[in-house]
Amino acid sequence: MPDRLPPLTALRAFEAAARHLSFAKAAAELNVTPAALSFQIKSLEAHFGQPLFLRLNRAVELTAAGKALSPGATEGFDQLASAWRSARRLSESNTLSVTAGPAFTAKWLAPRLYQFAQDHPEIELRFAASLKMADLARDDVDVAIRFGASPDTGLHSRPLAREWLTPVMTPEMHARFPTIESLKEAPLLHDDSIAFLEPPCDWHAWFQAVGVEFAATRGARFTQADHAIDAALNGAGVVLGRRGFIVKDIAEGRLVAPFRTALAIDAHFRFVCLPGSEARPAIRAFHDWITAEIAKLSYISEEFTFVDVKDLPR
Repeated sequence: MPDRLPPLTALRAFEAAARHLSFAKAAAELNVTPAALSFQIKSLEAHFGQPLFLRLNRAVELTAAGKALSPGATEGFDQLASAWRSARRLSESNTLSVTAGPAFTAKWLAPRLYQFAQDHPEIELRFAASLKMADLARDDVDVAIRFGASPDTGLHSRPLAREWLTPVMTPEMHARFPTIESLKEAPLLHDDSIAFLEPPCDWHAWFQAVGVEFAATRGARFTQADHAIDAALNGAGVVLGRRGFIVKDIAEGRLVAPFRTALAIDAHFRFVCLPGSEARPAIRAFHDWITAEIAKLSYISEEFTFVDVKDLPR
């Protein structure tokens, strides 16, 4: 058996196929055809001198040799990718790649980014709005803005602000439904983007928090928080809005939050990056800018009485 390493393209094909245990998924990841990927793996097996996969009817399995090779191949490509990103980031010290969810991008970042560009013209910001959980060790991403209550294991993670929810509507809608009791007749909008949270942070929970028993099951439902808020801004109804997405509209008078009870939740937005990279000038500048922007409207939170959703009866 030759001691020299086989071509990296063949090893890359093997690593992806071993990780997925699927030639089709590996081919899709590497953006090649299944036939091209199969050819690369066969060439690797020929180089190695024995099979690395067992080809079954509808699946593949690793042979003993494949199982021995797989962990090292994955670790090797991870280290190579990490070294490549580190070297490239040193040469692009003023480039910052950020990812966040579409709703946070639309309702929080986009209306404010001009200020960051003015304050830091030396930083080239590359932004991707996506619900995909970026792997900061593998993907070409410097910073992720994440929402939820899960820990960011192995990463530098800083909470950005306490998150809460309260009913918001246009001033015209409030004139029609001025009291909590009248909300029972209002067109209620539902933000289903946080339906995964436990305990639930929905209209039923908010009515419980103010001592009103109301099912609140009717009304339009939205899978994106920004769509629900945009509907409220256009007079379609009343939405149980999240702090991060509504404070600017409240401060500028487009929405009102007349009922001073808010649901406090454990889930929150976090600023996440690889350990040690938080000291990079561009990342530090972006973090400091976000925290300063949040602080500008922190006074709005002081106007509410908070009820922790965990304290409500289930």
